[in-house]
Amino acid sequence: MIREPFADGWTVGPKLGAFESPTELTAPHPVHLPHDALRDLPRSADSDQGVHTGYTPGGVFEYARDIDVPEEWRDRTVLVEFEGVYRDAAVFLNGDFVVHEPNGYNAFTARLDPYLRFGEVNRLTVEARAHKDSRWYSGAGIYRPVHLVIADPVHIALGGLRVTTPDIDADRAIVEVSAVVENETRHTARTRITVVLTGPDGDEVARGTSPVSVLPGEPATARLRLVVPRPAVWGPDAPHLYRFEALLERDGEIIDEDATTFGIRRLQLDPQHGLRINGETVKLRGACVHHDNGPLGAAAFDGAEDRRIRLLKTAGFNAIRSSHNPASRAMLDACDRHGIIVMDELADTWTRAKTAFDGSVTFADRWRDDVAALVAKDVNHPSVVMYSIGNEILELATPVGSAWSRRLAEGIRSLDDTRFVTNGINGIIANLPRIAEAMAELEAADPNTMMANMGEQMALMNASEFVSASIEESAAVLDIAGFNYADSRYRGDGVDHPHRVVVGSETFPERIDVMWSLVTELPHVIGDFTWTGWDYLGEAGIGRVDYTDAEDYVATGTVGPYPYRLAESGDLDITGFRRTVSYYREIVFGLRRDPYIAVHRPQHHGRPTARTPWSWDDSVASWSFAIEPGSPVTVDVYADADDVELLLDGRSLGVQPVGAAKAFLARFETEYRPGELVAVARRGGAEVGRHALRTAGETGLVARAEASGDLIFVPITLEDAEGIVPSDRDLTVTVSVDGPGVLAGIGSGRARTEESFAGPSYTTYDGRVLAIARRTGPGALTVTASAAGFADASILI
Repeated sequence: MIREPFADGWTVGPKLGAFESPTELTAPHPVHLPHDALRDLPRSADSDQGVHTGYTPGGVFEYARDIDVPEEWRDRTVLVEFEGVYRDAAVFLNGDFVVHEPNGYNAFTARLDPYLRFGEVNRLTVEARAHKDSRWYSGAGIYRPVHLVIADPVHIALGGLRVTTPDIDADRAIVEVSAVVENETRHTARTRITVVLTGPDGDEVARGTSPVSVLPGEPATARLRLVVPRPAVWGPDAPHLYRFEALLERDGEIIDEDATTFGIRRLQLDPQHGLRINGETVKLRGACVHHDNGPLGAAAFDGAEDRRIRLLKTAGFNAIRSSHNPASRAMLDACDRHGIIVMDELADTWTRAKTAFDGSVTFADRWRDDVAALVAKDVNHPSVVMYSIGNEILELATPVGSAWSRRLAEGIRSLDDTRFVTNGINGIIANLPRIAEAMAELEAADPNTMMANMGEQMALMNASEFVSASIEESAAVLDIAGFNYADSRYRGDGVDHPHRVVVGSETFPERIDVMWSLVTELPHVIGDFTWTGWDYLGEAGIGRVDYTDAEDYVATGTVGPYPYRLAESGDLDITGFRRTVSYYREIVFGLRRDPYIAVHRPQHHGRPTARTPWSWDDSVASWSFAIEPGSPVTVDVYADADDVELLLDGRSLGVQPVGAAKAFLARFETEYRPGELVAVARRGGAEVGRHALRTAGETGLVARAEASGDLIFVPITLEDAEGIVPSDRDLTVTVSVDGPGVLAGIGSGRARTEESFAGPSYTTYDGRVLAIARRTGPGALTVTASAAGFADASILI
């Protein structure tokens, strides 16, 4: 079927009762899809959704759109396809109920045929709900793309194309394709399917055809087995993509067509070689990611998803885990293009609830639909290598939980046996009732001490005999045992379960040096997925650093008090800017030769801090501070070397060994003076790399632009003539868009803020803010940034 975008002409407002009338505050307003109905709602400390959503309230929303239905649609199939509506979506046409989809991450279709009024304007409405149903910021509403489908009653089914590549060698690949044809008439349809495969260069590489007789109401599957000579295989370093186009003919006329991309690649898995793609072992440098797009809220714009994947790959990651819900189509498309391996996750809960109104209530009845939706979305994406059936499931260690593990794993395999099945197992979470006494002892201590020791305690518990026994069956149903915060199991599992393959499905960012040494040493451990690769909304403040001598400091453990909005736990912040931890990780991965300087903010030197296991140091790559020369400062240098020498304007500040305080790190206690700070890394006395920071001169406002689909990302910085950005001169920036476009969002990496992503003004963080414009038509577009005391920065696109 041919999909047409269905993004404009919509309105949204709070859902009113049957006898309520709209007021000025509740009147619907125009929106462009995808759209997040929660993003711009007022936040407050007393929000009943609390820290989970970054103190954003929930609500019930109604989207509406008029459809002009011509008479000629009487003989057509009319569908609206939703890629995702959060949550409990209910679709109505002219007030008549059409379809309900409880899962906020499933794609679903509204068949309008029975409800259409031909020759009239029809009213399509979509209700969506979000309230205390998620442990993170979910957004709400029609947050993923929507498509209108007008098709012949005899047509290729939506999602009806499938490709597998079961037999590959250097000379040729066997490509098995199928297409499901549907017949909604009263008579048998005699049709013909023609399949065309084109290669990465756009040239045709194979073609086949087959007649297909389709009985009324009984879908027919056409299958062809094609040979592709000298295949260009898909892999992380060379993500070659092919195109599969299907043409449906009747009486010599093409009545429908559809197409999908695919990759030719071979997967292998065993404890001796780990994960192999096309015969080569691949260690997964993984990032857990949530589904929001920062300043855009939960709205899944294609350009935003592509940019996120590109920047994650630039930062050294080669894999993502969609935590803890199925990824969008656009994100999978981006992973296909850029060579990122995907662990796509089904759900955060099964039958035991984690929040008041989450999906556990309907899971037992709906799991087959959820599994089918996940597989249907993923099946042609070469980037998807693993399906995860869950995350830290509460009932996993019980006999019933083990039965659910088996049921879900087999449910996926029955639909797609070409990929591997895993699960994010946390042995402590799965045994909470049994270890309540031990946890109570931990919680009796000072909260900061408890949090500081959590990583060690979790490691000890996760490796215990009773945890091992309790999760044995649930782990046995998997192809890959995913362990959350359980690297303490890696060595033992290699002995106790010699046929088990393991992945670190969720790990503490601060421990990547330990994790990666285990991954590289142990062949049965195929990779590590850090929490998290990209910062996100909700679980507010989970990765923050508190200064405990502050007057307003209150020990709250992992709960970031209002107005925290972001988790502050990403290698990249919500704007895509790389935090210092990202460069440390890149060096640990062996992807960066030069050292990297990270300066602890000198204005806080000597102050006591409280951290969580998801925290990194409060450091910046800057040597520009508005403090007195001679003020004390701590400087870290990340390096894969024996030692590091630090120089200021050519004068040595000393040499420190790498690894004394932490692996891959040399620490200096010195004094701040403006100038050029240079770190020189040496191994065996020979220089292996260097990194320099310089003090900024006179600064001005600078805007740059990067187009991605319909979106234009505009990083705005306060910098000097050499591009140096001081980290402590923040100011409020106002952004305007002139021409065929609008400001879609604006934000910074600051985790604690009351500012609105709707703009038009926002305060920089460490000298940076990101504006996002959305095109509304063709033509020149100008984005202008202004701030008091500075000349405007304008950019023409």
